[in-house]
Amino acid sequence: MKNNKFNIKKEIISYIKTIAISLFIVYLLNTFVFKPVKVQGDSMYPTLFDGEYGFSSIYNLRKKGIERFDIVIIYIPETNDYLVKRVIGLPTDNVSYINNKLYINGDIVEETFLNKNAVTNDFEVTLNNDEYYCLGDNRSKSKDSRFYGGFSSKQIKSKDFYLIYPLNKVGKKVN
Repeated sequence: MKNNKFNIKKEIISYIKTIAISLFIVYLLNTFVFKPVKVQGDSMYPTLFDGEYGFSSIYNLRKKGIERFDIVIIYIPETNDYLVKRVIGLPTDNVSYINNKLYINGDIVEETFLNKNAVTNDFEVTLNNDEYYCLGDNRSKSKDSRFYGGFSSKQIKSKDFYLIYPLNKVGKKVN
């Protein structure tokens, strides 16, 4: 009987250790390697669809930095929300839209990822030293830098997007 109680106690301790180690590994992965993401809304259509799941790489952000047209995950501290957006402007860039065309520092830049019928209202902004201008691919449905202003590098938590759901898109890196 004593032996049986000892085995049960040992099993419970082993079970608790396994859970603690698993939670610690998940914490480490989520802090240093990748961030799980669920797409909410249509702001990144046609690139990403509402309800899709994936992960975004913290490692790639630290290794490669932020580049124009990267898909990034942005933290909004006021609402404790995360946004999925595309980097359009880099620090000190002058970003403008004139007649539905993107200009970066006065040069026209093609956006092949946009829906052909997409409309972007005219605007112009010059970014500060640590500001990134990020927009949704579905400009008419996106709450982005036009609403929040430029995002700091501290707000950008990860980059790149790899789909894990729906299953027919598993592993696909979204550009």
